[in-house]
Amino acid sequence: MNWGVFEGLLSGVNKYSTAFGRIWLSLVFIFRLLVYVVAAERVWSDDHKDFDCNTRQPGCSNVCFDHFFPVSHIRLWALQLILVTCPSLLVIMHVAYREAKEQRHRAAGGDDCRCIYPNPGKKRGGLWWTYLLSLIFKAGVDVVFLYIFYRFYRNYTLPRVVKCELPPCPNVVDCFISRPTEKNIFTLFMVVTACVCVMLSLIEAAYLIGKRCRECLLSSSGESRW
Repeated sequence: MNWGVFEGLLSGVNKYSTAFGRIWLSLVFIFRLLVYVVAAERVWSDDHKDFDCNTRQPGCSNVCFDHFFPVSHIRLWALQLILVTCPSLLVIMHVAYREAKEQRHRAAGGDDCRCIYPNPGKKRGGLWWTYLLSLIFKAGVDVVFLYIFYRFYRNYTLPRVVKCELPPCPNVVDCFISRPTEKNIFTLFMVVTACVCVMLSLIEAAYLIGKRCRECLLSSSGESRW
């Protein structure tokens, strides 16, 4: 998977973001995307191969591994990163739509005509709603995946030894997870960064709403003076 596509995507929306949004982008790039590509993917590369059970019964190790690892951490994180970056594409597409509409308007009416969007990237009207909904969607995606991880892997941690008694295992067998401490460290790191990203998205959404309310109050007070 070419993660450079997502880097270019988020870099493009950086100029349309607030200060909180730029901090969110930095966290996604440095503490989630790069950690995933450089380190986390290698840590989980041997999870199935080095999942050992103290039995030679054919199929027992595969069944136990599927029970305790229903979905790989790596695949869940990849899906999470894809979904959490999709709203940025919607913002870029909305700005591109405004720019194209402005170009068609100027081509039809000439350079002296009144601009529809003097600043296509300014968060007003529909773009404001698109940006706000993108923040809510990003926070919601992270919250949903945090819940999924919690349901699949209780307390976001992996034990050193798991006991399995699923057929075709002959009895209760002990199965050993490869490098559980290292995997727990990376899991907690990704969970903490996801929580920080959720907080930043909610803070940015509150900032946008508060700024819009303040502008509405100022405009209404200015009209009442007249």
